Amino acid sequence: MTHDSLIDWQDAFANADYIPDGMQFPEIWETRAAAFRKTCQAEFDLAYGPSPREVLDLFLPRAQPKGLAVIVHGGYWLAFDKSSWSDLAQGAVELGWAVAMPSYTLAPDASVPQITGQIAKAITFAANRIDGPIRLTGHSAGGHLVSRMACQDTPLTKSIQERIERVVSISGVHDLRPLLLHSMNDTLNLTPDTARAESPALAQAVSGIEVTAWVGAHERPEFLRQSALLAENWRLQGVETHLVADPNRHHFDVIDGLKH
Repeated sequence: MTHDSLIDWQDAFANADYIPDGMQFPEIWETRAAAFRKTCQAEFDLAYGPSPREVLDLFLPRAQPKGLAVIVHGGYWLAFDKSSWSDLAQGAVELGWAVAMPSYTLAPDASVPQITGQIAKAITFAANRIDGPIRLTGHSAGGHLVSRMACQDTPLTKSIQERIERVVSISGVHDLRPLLLHSMNDTLNLTPDTARAESPALAQAVSGIEVTAWVGAHERPEFLRQSALLAENWRLQGVETHLVADPNRHHFDVIDGLKH
């Protein structure tokens, strides 16, 4: 990939600027997540590692779980934690799945490769608690992180990875190289080598895992490109991939589909 100097990479990754009342969404997410936590059956703040943010919430169905779903939050590896997204577990729980929702150490306190490793630890911890198949989904940076679990150089053990039947990356960032030209890299500290190594769309995928790149049809062009790139590159490797452009959805409301 060559970076055209005429591309405004700051603008390419700017979501709130192009969404009506975009800055109000974090408060909306917090409010509805807190309401869901008051009514759900769950175990909160389970430590999957020694760092303060290496904790997860485990939401449980009323009956024996069919398997484990993991939902990884976004925020460009820089912001948010699990508590803003609790209500996104609703759909999977109602379908009989246990749902793990981890926090992770944010940059610059952790590098993107280290965050990738933390998500693998979180999945392993939850998988040791819940039997059955595993399904992974995540939004934005979270979409990147769950896609990394389906790469051949995943930090997951083979036994855990073999239980993964499906990955749904929602508005995922699958090619990190443009971030080298974005101001957020002052905090992410990506290098050309780590940007390439941590880009799922440039990696060899594991066979046998169904992968969906889900993106809002009204998202910024770069997010449409990122989803299409993953779906196409992995399809060429023989992976069963699906590309979905959700009608009338933007970057901040495309996640609402998880609730149903």
